[in-house]
Amino acid sequence: MKQTKQYLSYAAGAFGHDAFYATLSTYFMMFVTSQLFNTSNAGFNDKMIGWVTGLIVTLRIVEIIFDPVIGGIVDNTRTRWGKFKPWLVVAGLVSSVLLIAIFTDFGGLNVSHPVLYIVLFGIVFITLDAFYSFKDVAFWSMLPALSLDSRKREKFGTIARFGSTLGQQGVQIVVIPLVTFFSLAFVGSHAETKTGWFWFAVVIAVIAYLGALLTVWGTKEEDNIVRQNTEKAGIKEIFTAVAKNDQLMWQALSYFLFALAYVSTNSMLLYYFKYVMGAGDKFYLVGIFTAIEGIVAVAIFPTLSKFFSRRTIFLSGSIIMLIGYALFLVASNSLPLVLVAITLFFSPYPILFLVVLMTITDSVEYGQWKLGIRNESVTLSLRPLIDKLAGAFANGIVGIAAVAAGMTGAAKPEDITASGMQSFNLFMFYIPIVLIVISVIIYWFKVTLTEKKHAQIVVELEQRLHEEEAHKN
Repeated sequence: MKQTKQYLSYAAGAFGHDAFYATLSTYFMMFVTSQLFNTSNAGFNDKMIGWVTGLIVTLRIVEIIFDPVIGGIVDNTRTRWGKFKPWLVVAGLVSSVLLIAIFTDFGGLNVSHPVLYIVLFGIVFITLDAFYSFKDVAFWSMLPALSLDSRKREKFGTIARFGSTLGQQGVQIVVIPLVTFFSLAFVGSHAETKTGWFWFAVVIAVIAYLGALLTVWGTKEEDNIVRQNTEKAGIKEIFTAVAKNDQLMWQALSYFLFALAYVSTNSMLLYYFKYVMGAGDKFYLVGIFTAIEGIVAVAIFPTLSKFFSRRTIFLSGSIIMLIGYALFLVASNSLPLVLVAITLFFSPYPILFLVVLMTITDSVEYGQWKLGIRNESVTLSLRPLIDKLAGAFANGIVGIAAVAAGMTGAAKPEDITASGMQSFNLFMFYIPIVLIVISVIIYWFKVTLTEKKHAQIVVELEQRLHEEEAHKN
């Protein structure tokens, strides 16, 4: 019963966490390009979209150096509630409040005083991103603390991915209905409005924080001799732990390319439905399809992992995604074909995410075995750092693609030129295809930390630490 409580509590946290992430990384740019800058001056709109996009990308690139430090701060946290839970409570609250803030025009400053808006937006966004990072690192770096056993970790990771899939794809289902509902309820408009987007953000922020509180309430860190082999790390030790963990670094590079491809394409799906197919009202079908597919994919992962290695699963899943891309390119405006393409593109993703998550989690013990010091949060900080960096670049790509294709403001499908469609296809399909191919090559030839090798490392660590303990006594 206690184990079930932990699984469900961790899943609830993942549900809210990924609903938050999807809103920030995918739908905030839709708010920016369609509502925030929707004046009659197209040149002003495009310039301001460019400023916001560039600012997001720049801030997140600059912040990349701080995420391992954030991981180190979490690792160095010592409280009666453990080192993860305080950050979930505090950082979860601040990031949720600031998510709501960025879905506003700051009292009309976006038009009346655009320079002041950009300055204030930059301050709010970097603060939001910093606290989100603390919550993100704390949440996912709990995974190696919940169990040393790879199979148990897979169970925690699987149930967490189940929750995060429902959270992320649930947003796709409700985003347009909620925005439309709140627009009608508060403004009396049947079309999307800034007010509708604001209240949508409120709903997501509340859900994200409640999920964090449930994780705090229902989970418990495991105490054992391997986890006790920790010590407070300084800045030098933090970056050494990352840089000298070769398996972590190769996995990080492979995953960054993969995540950038996935998030870029996924972020432009709503644009595809609105401006290419002229079927924005059908976008909720994407959420329903991918939610079901995500549940099935996560459910079968434990079975797949029993019969196939992570390397085989990663290669096979990537090939299926590439077939989905190929179908997209010939689907045109056919809703059935587009939904099949989305199925092929999305279905492997939750499984491949779990493969990556398990490999990065196992690299905690690999780094401990290789360097002699255990760094849970520092190591696990790389995964959310990569997701944020990929999300930032994807935001930039979406902003560039939307402007280049003419998919901004009140544009309609008939306004999109052939040249605009070529630009859109380049960013949504062709570049991501190349990135996934490179990602697979790196994973196949450079990531050698298999399940069998990890089990051997854990045995060696336990023997080594028991011998050291006996020698001290």
